[in-house]
Amino acid sequence: MNSHASASCPENPETENWRQLVKKYQVPSLHKSLWQISNTLIPYAGLWGLMYFTVQWSWPLTLAFATLAALFLVRVFIIFHDCGHGAYFKSKRLNNVVGFVTGLLTLTPYRHWKWQHAVHHGTSGNLDARGIGDVWTMTVKEYQSASWLTRLHYRVARNPVVLFGLVPLGLFLIYQRIPYAQASRRDRNSVHWMNLAILLYAGGLSWFFGFWNFLWIQLTITGISGTLGVWLFYVQHQFEDTYWRAGDAWDYTASAMEGSSFYKLPGMLNWFSGSIGYHHIHHLSSRIPNYNLKACHEAEPFFQQVPEINLRRSLRSLRLRLWDEASGKLVGFAERNHST
Repeated sequence: MNSHASASCPENPETENWRQLVKKYQVPSLHKSLWQISNTLIPYAGLWGLMYFTVQWSWPLTLAFATLAALFLVRVFIIFHDCGHGAYFKSKRLNNVVGFVTGLLTLTPYRHWKWQHAVHHGTSGNLDARGIGDVWTMTVKEYQSASWLTRLHYRVARNPVVLFGLVPLGLFLIYQRIPYAQASRRDRNSVHWMNLAILLYAGGLSWFFGFWNFLWIQLTITGISGTLGVWLFYVQHQFEDTYWRAGDAWDYTASAMEGSSFYKLPGMLNWFSGSIGYHHIHHLSSRIPNYNLKACHEAEPFFQQVPEINLRRSLRSLRLRLWDEASGKLVGFAERNHST
């Protein structure tokens, strides 16, 4: 679907019916949820056990196990993510308990993140509501009128080495430790409780592994999983024909269908990423658990009218930096001069 066609979405009868179409996929399965927890958390814990036995005599082998653990941690984050949407269990309490535990493993405060991510879902693609839960995106006009310092800051922030190398560690080690002033008191307190839990978690594993061994293992796991997670989030919204609108021109359905990609990944990568590549389905209805996203996508032709991105095409998005309101596309810095 072309991003310029947003005005046509509300006129399509299928668009009006999508809420009915997704209803049956919004019902979580206790069996599937528990099985997914088992085939994710048990191997993740087992890899920590293997690292404990290998760290003293083979750091390359420990590093290999840590890399594999990072892939499982991406899957842990998907479980955490679904709990935050209230999509993983019918029970609100069970969502909160599993959300807190998986939040501890991913170093992410559950309730505070839940609030931030809800803001993202409610404002994705809205030029008037940027700033919380999104990748910093400037328009061509904003960039051209900005000071040299702001331009430099933006160029650094959008540099792939920074965005996928430094930002993931900064995000999970520092940014998630500090509550937003706009958050509610309960959500702000959740950050402090999670920080305390992380201290106890780190202290316990440091006692087993030794502080320095634990530190480099955790940094490896967090760095790799964080990079993969940031990349997935980036490519799901930062592609050439994505969707950005201002004011009354913004539309929820159009934003989900045109501003959230279908990232078609190979089977194993799709498994580790919890089918989050079906991101348009997730943005249409965040109450669909991850294990139902694929079936929902395949159920109706309407859901398949989305930007499809494969691994090769996703790499091209690295050159895109600015939203060009004139062409309705994301463009690179070099292309901005041709859009005025």
